Amino acid sequence: MKARFIALMLCLVAPVAIAAEAADPVFTEWKDRVDPAVESALEYLARVQKSDGSFPESYGDSTGIPALAGMAFLSKGHLPTEGPYTQALNRSIDFVLANQRNDGLFEKGNAGSGPMYAHNIATLFLSEVSGMVDPERQKKIAAALPPALKLILQAQAVKKEARHQGGWRYHPGSSDSDTSCSGWALMALRSAKLNGAAVPDQSIADAVGYLGRHQDEKEGAFGYMNYGDHARSLTGMGLLCLELCGKHGSPETTKAADYVMKTFRDLPGDQFEFYGNYYNAQGTFQIGGRYWSEYANWMYETYLKKQSDDGSWNSREAGRIYGTCMMVLAFTVPYRQLPIYQRDETVDETE
Repeated sequence: MKARFIALMLCLVAPVAIAAEAADPVFTEWKDRVDPAVESALEYLARVQKSDGSFPESYGDSTGIPALAGMAFLSKGHLPTEGPYTQALNRSIDFVLANQRNDGLFEKGNAGSGPMYAHNIATLFLSEVSGMVDPERQKKIAAALPPALKLILQAQAVKKEARHQGGWRYHPGSSDSDTSCSGWALMALRSAKLNGAAVPDQSIADAVGYLGRHQDEKEGAFGYMNYGDHARSLTGMGLLCLELCGKHGSPETTKAADYVMKTFRDLPGDQFEFYGNYYNAQGTFQIGGRYWSEYANWMYETYLKKQSDDGSWNSREAGRIYGTCMMVLAFTVPYRQLPIYQRDETVDETE
């Protein structure tokens, strides 16, 4: 809980956030352009959110999109107890909480091929916002998270072939796994563990092992169900997960980061462009040094000018709400406001 308290203090104390920004020379150069772009995007999300906390467009009535939007507000340091986005944040929280089944699954509306993506994202969001809300909502979050985490652990424990063991897929009872869904589940478990939840170390280790079996040993790329499929948009996910789970600076993460550097300029126009950019930004920020410097400069230069006049970014994979959330989460990495994405301050000392 001590680590969680420290992380929460980073969200509440403005001078710390300012110091974190100033410590990142790349972001210092872009801050004057990024700040208004992010605020415009958040204004857009708050403006189009429905009164029940859901959103229009693709998957907006699932638990996943309101959770992503909630994390977008948090990522800029906005809180559910004060500030301009209090109502929007609390609507997102309440929507997720109102749509939990008796077995713990957060399920509502159209969640795509299955409910586990949305469930994992919703669980991550509630874990991240826990401790920042009013007492009544905190009680509800404290009651909702244990069954939500239990469901993730049960889904991981379903009997599977060796290559699928340790991972997750579309449904709680799926007997196969994919790296994309598994990445979100792993982040939810890790966030909850940092928050004091009784998440077994072995579950984290099994998930990391699953991801490791889907990394090309030579190229460093991570694939969806094999080594090469969708590697351009998934390798950043593998990089982030390994970095956050004790593999910082390892040969595996270095190879993954090198692969990202070789391929990221081909990301625009990719089927999963916004997803890939989100994870590339998070992963390169974690490994730091030249990786983050090169990627961040390219990202800001490329995507700031693609923002629409209404503040949104349109994603071909899942629409305007999703695209805006993912771009905000990528842009705000240097703010370090989400506890799950805190970075070791010594990360660049060996570069």
